[in-house]
Amino acid sequence: MSAIEVILVDHLDRPTGRMEKLEVHEKGLLHRAVTVYVFNSQHQLLLQQRATGKYHCGGLWSNTCCGHPYPLESTQHAAERRLFEEMGMRLTLTPMFELSYNLPMSNGLTEHEYGHVFFAISDDLPRLNPDEADSWRYASLEQINTEVKQDAAAFTPWFLHTFTRIPQQLNYFTRKM
Repeated sequence: MSAIEVILVDHLDRPTGRMEKLEVHEKGLLHRAVTVYVFNSQHQLLLQQRATGKYHCGGLWSNTCCGHPYPLESTQHAAERRLFEEMGMRLTLTPMFELSYNLPMSNGLTEHEYGHVFFAISDDLPRLNPDEADSWRYASLEQINTEVKQDAAAFTPWFLHTFTRIPQQLNYFTRKM
């Protein structure tokens, strides 16, 4: 894993420093993150199956993409950059909401993140980066909810934590358009 730095923040998302990404996850320190949800015109969510070789949560299903802003990079730019890096899609994203979570991972790492969540609607098909994702699919929110109830372990912990807010936010998002 390369020495990518992330932005450490306080509980109000004010920067407090920077640190190498893996070290932050090992120490469980609060840092800034971005999460992207892309829906098609039928309001189905584009899910990503994380690449099996990822350093955590490999093979699990998750939101369209996620990542971390580089120091001095805006969350908007980071979200759009990660969408292209992971899914090969260039879209203008809409900031929707922010949340914070502290979730231990099965491998001893911790996702302690102040997350900025972005949405987009597009019928473009992804072109996966195999280092990031093994597969993709569109699914209705109802279908995802059923799958989560049947096998929550098939999804990333941050997706499970965030997904409960998505239906209400999608309704708000589509009314604004």
